[in-house]
Amino acid sequence: MKETGDNGKNTWRIFRKNKPALVSFYFLLFFVFIALSSDFIANKQPIYARYRDTNFYPIFQTFANKNRVDSTINPVTKKFEKLQFDITDWRELPLQNVVWVPIPYSASEKDKYNMGYISPSAPQFYKNADGQIVPAPYILKHHLGTNNIGEDVAAGLIHGTSIALRVGLISMSIAGFLGILFGAFAGYFGDNKIRISRLSYILLIPGIFLGYFYGIFIRIQDLKTAFHTGLLQSIGQILISVFIFSFLIFICYIIGRAPLKVSFFRMKVFVPIDIFISRFIEIFDSIPALLLIITISSLFVEKSLPLVMAIIGGLMSPKIARLTRAEFLKIRNLEYIQTAQALGFGDWRIMLRHILPNALAPVIVYLAFGIAYAIIAESSLSFLGIGVPADTVTWGSLLSSARADYTAWWMAVFPGLAIFITVAIYSLIGEGLREALDPRIKV
Repeated sequence: MKETGDNGKNTWRIFRKNKPALVSFYFLLFFVFIALSSDFIANKQPIYARYRDTNFYPIFQTFANKNRVDSTINPVTKKFEKLQFDITDWRELPLQNVVWVPIPYSASEKDKYNMGYISPSAPQFYKNADGQIVPAPYILKHHLGTNNIGEDVAAGLIHGTSIALRVGLISMSIAGFLGILFGAFAGYFGDNKIRISRLSYILLIPGIFLGYFYGIFIRIQDLKTAFHTGLLQSIGQILISVFIFSFLIFICYIIGRAPLKVSFFRMKVFVPIDIFISRFIEIFDSIPALLLIITISSLFVEKSLPLVMAIIGGLMSPKIARLTRAEFLKIRNLEYIQTAQALGFGDWRIMLRHILPNALAPVIVYLAFGIAYAIIAESSLSFLGIGVPADTVTWGSLLSSARADYTAWWMAVFPGLAIFITVAIYSLIGEGLREALDPRIKV
């Protein structure tokens, strides 16, 4: 434990000496803060509003229930006046007191009084409590302009930060899990460590087809529904499909172990795991990843952000598998691994406790670069109108709006700058991690 702690301190000490990487890390923390507090930075509902002598806290009251309904008494008619928070325009109410968030607009809110690419410096208007269209005060202005349908660019950038970070982290989490899993199997077991009966080996082929049919093909509608319901539902349905797929393969393997009199089927054969996984990696490496992501995303008629994350993560996993395989091939032949095998330690214990911690350094570096690539891939899909739902505002969709009017410079500059800064941050952090995790560098 002490050695692990010392290594961690040494890595952080080296990383801190790389000033661009350290500054990028602090910028990333700032972006994470923006993503987590996006509803308190850009929201059409105020933090506090006093209306007809009643205090409301719309942002907090709608945090769990977006369709919350509250009421107050009209002093003229003495009747209850209902307020449905998700459709109420608080800017048009005669509020006695109000505290707005820094950007009083939601990402997908359409401002019909400021439509048609209103620049940040152009005159802007709003409808006041008396029903008059008047110049907007400073707090109610679109400080970074609007797009063609009146959506606030600043609000889109703030909420787009959350989407960009989620896409990067979740996509690379999927890629990391799959890549490390398959790379570890290929690197450790190779082609001559796993032996099964010839019948089990033959039955693996129909097992794969059965697993695909029952785990994916007949469940495709459930998977589509989950992808449109939410991220947790998507992960749950994917895990169910993986379980069915693995279970049917395992059943075929167990059937193949049945005692038979025919020696041909009872004979033990090696399973060339490394060959299978390596050829699979080479197939995907021969095709440009971004082109493959765009092609697969365009095949799905229904658009979903979790589906885009799954596609990006799945298609980037072969590169991580190649890195992991190379590290496992190198480490498994070292003396301390051979000692562990001589002591009778199990394969799983050796893989997880002795090889994997020492094989993760290049994978972690690639994950940092991969997050930047995933953000570029998602922005490219949004720019092309593929994969991401039309009602989801992302940096790529904001950038795509600039194509309709090339004079709307703010539609290209601000989203493009956000993408550039984020990708540069992850790239610099990746460079810093590469230097900090290099065993040849000592402090």
